[in-house]
Amino acid sequence: MLEKTTRMNYLFDFYQSLLTPKQRSYMSLYYLDDHSLGEIAEEYNISRQAVYDNIKRTEQMLEQYEEKLLLFQKFQERQSLLQQLKDEAEKVDDTSNAKSLLVLIDSLEKLD
Repeated sequence: MLEKTTRMNYLFDFYQSLLTPKQRSYMSLYYLDDHSLGEIAEEYNISRQAVYDNIKRTEQMLEQYEEKLLLFQKFQERQSLLQQLKDEAEKVDDTSNAKSLLVLIDSLEKLD
């Protein structure tokens, strides 16, 4: 469950601008603010089932966006490559070169 929540949080971060305001609100309350379906339903004066259905449809949409655009996959690959670069930079014998490599890697990380 935690893995799914983490994945949904990332997908939401990448694709939230493609969602309607209502979808963004439900997903934010459910995944980011950890509200229950009942709490969201009460806040919007609708049924738990309506909230559940909306969240499930939105999750499917996010997965479809990822299938087509691959933003999360590319992010994960970049993170892996950056970690490999860091590991290699720490192996460099010349301290000044290692530091300059780490500064460049740090700059790359800030772009994400």
